[in-house]
Amino acid sequence: MIRSMTGFGRCETVIDGREITVEIKSVNHRYFEFSCRTPRGYGFLDDKLKSYVNSLVSRGKIDMFVTIGASEDTPSEVTVNHPLVSGYLDAMHEIGETYNVEDDVTVVSLSRFPDVFTVHKAAEDEEKITADVLSATKIALDSFISMRETEGDKMKADILGRAKTILSIVGEIEERSPQTVSEYEGRLRERIQQTLDSYNVEIDEQRVLTEVAIFADKIAVAEETVRLRSHFEQLEKFLEYDEPVGRKIDFIIQEMNREANTIGSKVQDAKLAHKVVDIKSEIEKIREQVQNIE
Repeated sequence: MIRSMTGFGRCETVIDGREITVEIKSVNHRYFEFSCRTPRGYGFLDDKLKSYVNSLVSRGKIDMFVTIGASEDTPSEVTVNHPLVSGYLDAMHEIGETYNVEDDVTVVSLSRFPDVFTVHKAAEDEEKITADVLSATKIALDSFISMRETEGDKMKADILGRAKTILSIVGEIEERSPQTVSEYEGRLRERIQQTLDSYNVEIDEQRVLTEVAIFADKIAVAEETVRLRSHFEQLEKFLEYDEPVGRKIDFIIQEMNREANTIGSKVQDAKLAHKVVDIKSEIEKIREQVQNIE
């Protein structure tokens, strides 16, 4: 099953009295690129989360956001920075005496100054926090991957539909190509006959056949159409794989485009030239879809 590289997943849960929120989103990228934002003091989670996500996601620019609330069982101690408070009070008393203003300092106003209080949190169990966050991450990642797979199904249907259109056009080219040789032979005989009539000379059949053979060889596209069909067979197989195939399909699309260009350079018929343009247009639309396949 193919997956899109665009996805979103979120989990908001409470584990052992601690609120944990994990949010994952991604866009297409040539390789795996991971960025994680965790609260201060929880940087030890970054590498573990990256490894876990990378074990299930191989390509895409992944952005992950983690918020972790305080546990109800985690005690916190708030202490007063007495030397700093004393300094603030001395400075404010000095302001009052120097400028003759009311010294109306209160506990509330004093507590608003920076670093008056220091919060000491008890050491937390990193292994337990890691396990809890990974548990929430799994839920978010399941949703994220599910969305990628749903988008992948839509992309697969679109690609196969366009492939069917291209193969239909290829069939028309294969059917029309021999006719262009017959038409060329007819035009060639007519031109030669018009020229030779005035000299009462008969057409050299061998020379005409040689010219027609040269023309037929020049415009022959059988090899290219066979390879093009082979590429589409390979594409269909890749779309059934249960592994990331975006890069492989991207290579196949390049080969398809090369065959289409070769066919376009060979055809000498306006109708066929238009059909080649249609093929290249459909291949380009497939290529745009493939850019977002994991």
